[in-house]
Amino acid sequence: MRYTIYALAAVASLVSAQSATSFAPAPKVTTNPIQAELHAELPEQTKNNVRGSVVAKTVEEGKGVKIEISVAGLPAEGGPFMYHIHEKPVPADGNCTGTGAHLDPFKRGEVPVCNPEQKETCQTGDLSGKYGNLTTEKSSFEYIDKYISTDPLDLSYFGNLSVVIHTSNKSRISCANFSVVNPGAFVPTASFPAHLPWATSNSTHAASGTGHSSSETSAAPTSVNSPTPTQPGPPAEQSTNAAVKMGIAGMGAFAGLMAFVL
Repeated sequence: MRYTIYALAAVASLVSAQSATSFAPAPKVTTNPIQAELHAELPEQTKNNVRGSVVAKTVEEGKGVKIEISVAGLPAEGGPFMYHIHEKPVPADGNCTGTGAHLDPFKRGEVPVCNPEQKETCQTGDLSGKYGNLTTEKSSFEYIDKYISTDPLDLSYFGNLSVVIHTSNKSRISCANFSVVNPGAFVPTASFPAHLPWATSNSTHAASGTGHSSSETSAAPTSVNSPTPTQPGPPAEQSTNAAVKMGIAGMGAFAGLMAFVL
């Protein structure tokens, strides 16, 4: 009986550990449209004096989004105040509860709390978790977030979503929709046929207005008449098949253990 209890406890611990790491970390967004800009203006309301704005701008080369937040009129009690990007826009009636949960395209969940030292493991929309709460009646600061996106095709896009301010007990005291001030533009990357003598697989040519942004890595010339055969790599399916086999083996081991225990 005691062995049975120990075995079941071990299985439960294993399942719990797997569940705790089942979400995927957020990838850094490096292809945001250049000069894209989004604004959210917190509306005036009668129930409190909270007002302010959140401005989001694509940073240079599209690698990250600069957040500029300015909030005033926060209550003397109820802090520190959290703020997040939520998964839905504010409904027409202005009820902040209609904005749903936090923007969380990678299904991380709110538990455990965000670790600001590992921002990629936090919910994408948990801005205060990653960069700090609002702690005074009037707060204004800025930072660059590398995991949200101004690209409408990206999972972490928030131009059609909302920002919500909460008290420390998670009550929602103010919210606003983002609007697109400037959609920005994507900078194309030029590509060249591989057979051109001056084009190599290691060459990168970024289009720019000045014509000076490019980098090339020289490659040793190769013979056209006597190409060196290469060994084909293992099929891409091998890694997937291996993962499937490991999963099946794990399930078999689990079933065997349960059969032994029972």
